[in-house]
Amino acid sequence: MPRLTVDGISIEVPQGATVLQACELAGKEIPRFCYHERLSIAGNCRMCLVEVKPGPPKPQASCALPAAEGQEVRTYSAMVKAAREGVMEFLLINHPLDCPICDQGGECDLQDQSIAYGRGKTRYHEHKRAVTEKYMGPLIKTAMTRCIHCTRCVRFSEEVAGVDEIGALYRGETMQITTYLERAAKHELSANVIDLCPVGALTSRPYAFEARPWELKKTLGIDVSDAMGANIRIDSRGREVLRILPRINDDVNEEWLSDKARYQVDGLTARRLDRPFVRRDGKLVAASWDEAFAAIAALNPGAWIAAIAGDLVDCETMFAAKKLANALGSTLLEGRQTGLAYDATNLAAVNFNTTFAGIETADCILIIGSNLRTEAPLLNVRLRKAVKAGAKVFIVGPEWETTYKAKFLGDDAALLGDLPGKAGKAMTAAARPAIIVGGGGLAKGALAPALALAATWGVVRTLADGGAWNGFNVVHMAASRMGGLMLGYAQAGGIADVVAAKPKLVLALGADEVEYAKFADSTVVYIGHHGDKGAHGADVILPAAAYTEKPGTYVSTEGRVQFADKAVFAPGDAREDWTIIRALADALKVKVGFDNFAGLRAAMVAEVPALGVEGLVDYGALSAAPSGAAASGRIAYPIQDFYLTNPIARASATMQRCSAELLHGVDFAEAAE
Repeated sequence: MPRLTVDGISIEVPQGATVLQACELAGKEIPRFCYHERLSIAGNCRMCLVEVKPGPPKPQASCALPAAEGQEVRTYSAMVKAAREGVMEFLLINHPLDCPICDQGGECDLQDQSIAYGRGKTRYHEHKRAVTEKYMGPLIKTAMTRCIHCTRCVRFSEEVAGVDEIGALYRGETMQITTYLERAAKHELSANVIDLCPVGALTSRPYAFEARPWELKKTLGIDVSDAMGANIRIDSRGREVLRILPRINDDVNEEWLSDKARYQVDGLTARRLDRPFVRRDGKLVAASWDEAFAAIAALNPGAWIAAIAGDLVDCETMFAAKKLANALGSTLLEGRQTGLAYDATNLAAVNFNTTFAGIETADCILIIGSNLRTEAPLLNVRLRKAVKAGAKVFIVGPEWETTYKAKFLGDDAALLGDLPGKAGKAMTAAARPAIIVGGGGLAKGALAPALALAATWGVVRTLADGGAWNGFNVVHMAASRMGGLMLGYAQAGGIADVVAAKPKLVLALGADEVEYAKFADSTVVYIGHHGDKGAHGADVILPAAAYTEKPGTYVSTEGRVQFADKAVFAPGDAREDWTIIRALADALKVKVGFDNFAGLRAAMVAEVPALGVEGLVDYGALSAAPSGAAASGRIAYPIQDFYLTNPIARASATMQRCSAELLHGVDFAEAAE
């Protein structure tokens, strides 16, 4: 490990580290525009100049200079100060300096660094260059005259997203960053370039001119648009959520976020349920809370009650509904709305055991019935890293654009009983084999055959270095799924068992994907926040809070327990879900064992202790595959429209436009400026 001196501080750095990284380890701040920890080194902005001895008597770009034994680095000498001032002066020659009307104002790297490292005035008075605006789709607003050619957006698209949609035209001062033929960026991670842009060249189109950063209240939350559990920051003003940004968590989402997770936010204020409704003479009419509860109590359901959990609900809501059902004598609980009926008695068999970070080290991966770009976009980013490191990927299912090299074996689930020899040999020879089963595979009974393959190939093993490896993984698509399974929301035959029981009362906890025609003889009470499919099939509607409007516990598909805070209040007469269930218990004259949120969470943790500890849950050993189990049928991926998978997204005008323009080719005319 090289040892060098930074401003008189002796420091030892890992082999292969750069001088910039060494300076940061020594506690020195190095300005930069093009350098980013998760992207390749470009070395083109020259803002990170430092003085290094031995070496040429001139400043050197620290981001591209390897740290070496015996180096003496000076980060703020007279030479370095003058060089940085010169670089900043050059950067600002052509910059429009339109901070008062720029959405990046207040969180702009160029602003901050020009104050800290720039000159007090410019010596140049030439005409500034102008660049025509580029259309990059409904999510990214461009002002390319501000661009400083750091190429972060280009490198992200190529290296992280794996989609070569952004690049550079021309050279020198005439260089321009643009999408291919100035078409919209169509991949599911496109808006991350907004966070990466260090100036105001790429900003958020839906958020344009909405607020300044100092006006916003920032709340820590968890994304519910898929089962990845991405860490987010919810920015709100008053009672409205204005934007959602990713938080850094290297174990989960690194610092990326899918476009749906980021931009479904405007759906939080559209099509909201803000008062109770009761169906009378075939029509839903507005009612008071007392009238709604009286209508439910009049049913006197007794033990003939069932609870169905939707995809977005938190663990506290599911636990409260469970205690209500149990108090009435029922155990009819289900969360797999679309009819999945896999064995959920051993949660290790339906968990992403390798972990998101761990899958990067796999050297051979079999994906069964999963289009990861729609089901778990941030997981697909991890697989790209594994492939870059040499991993082989085989896929059973219809073909999709993977963004990395993969071999498709066919779309018949029966292939799992006789896997093509090349794939089987590769998995057998692998040191870290991994299997990933998605929603399409689960629907065709692929779980048991996949477990059998896991046993054959030894995907659970002790590595040569003594470490443990569990390569068996299931990818869920619902943020509530793993938490629901931990709380017992799984019947042996899936939702078919609930239908067969013919309950008098069905509690639909934000369940919007259920076929309510099957419950024609039941009274459906919908506790949710949007007038979506669930509300249309309900007999009583009790307006509840969305995920940004309540605290809650969520468990990701890798079994990671995470906690979210409340950012804003629910609109109108809507209430937090647990308070509705608590009041409903009074109406039905039963006790549920809690009177406040703290009591509810304490009772939940007492019953399922793992839900009280943030981090990965240990589900124990992987169970053996049921004997004689076989999969069959053509696999179909469950998500047909990535942008419209939940009631919040379906209410979002931004997501509707993304669906129409990016998936269905609808042209949108741009208004004249």
